[in-house]
Amino acid sequence: MTTNLQRRRMLVKSAAGITILAPTFFFMGCNSSSTSPSADLATTASSSGSNTGGSSSSGGSVETTTDWASGGTVSITESFPDDSLFDAGSSCAVELTESLTEGPCYFDSDYRDDISEQQTGLPMMLCLQLVDSNCNPLSGYEIEVWHCDVDGIYSGDSSDSVDGNGFNSSFCTGNDSAALAAKWFRGIAVTDASGRVNFYSCFPGWYSSRSIHIHFRVKNNNSDQLISQFGFDDDFVDAICSTHPDYLNRGEPDTHNSRDTVFDGDDDELFNLAQNTDGSLLAWKRIIIS
Repeated sequence: MTTNLQRRRMLVKSAAGITILAPTFFFMGCNSSSTSPSADLATTASSSGSNTGGSSSSGGSVETTTDWASGGTVSITESFPDDSLFDAGSSCAVELTESLTEGPCYFDSDYRDDISEQQTGLPMMLCLQLVDSNCNPLSGYEIEVWHCDVDGIYSGDSSDSVDGNGFNSSFCTGNDSAALAAKWFRGIAVTDASGRVNFYSCFPGWYSSRSIHIHFRVKNNNSDQLISQFGFDDDFVDAICSTHPDYLNRGEPDTHNSRDTVFDGDDDELFNLAQNTDGSLLAWKRIIIS
């Protein structure tokens, strides 16, 4: 299947108990550090220690690692890290998260924390924190996420959707029968007192002309506050797509962040990343709205 969209990159760091990759999400936000994300994935996760984020480091190059987990969210044994994950920096440099296109593959989904529907892939803990322009957490907001599977296909069962008028089923699903009957990699959660939501998912695959990305939208009282996307560091993406057993059959994506039609090349558009001790991926980001 071919589609017209593009992707982004990430970088790596080291912290207690996990291998940290340090790029920033698809939006402008409270970054964990004022330094640029680094790209050093040579270190592997410790068999002990807690899942806490580290600060960004500079320089380095991504190296292939062979100890990433596979098989989807059933492989996750670690607990979600605590809120200190979002407080790695000494200050909160405020830039509002940028609004980006919804894309043609959206329809509203269900409230759930595991959005994988038992699909395969590199298991991923996805952690988002919503704050205002003073970096105060916002509770009671809905955060919805959606992304494609390892083969670059979106799920397409919009039969129960009340907000799917813009969904391009043929383009997004490739008319794949399994995709048309599924709602994989779509879900909604409500922010807690810390402004936080957590999802169990899998690292997305790629489709032609877009860099790898995850869509999200923020709602309050059923009113949209923000629609945007986050991306991943190109070096990390290339390493996973060329070595991980769930992705290597398709190889590296045909589009990277610098050529993506949606991203503008800022590190603020990239997730912070780490490797959990169970080999799963930890991806996190602060979202800042006015």
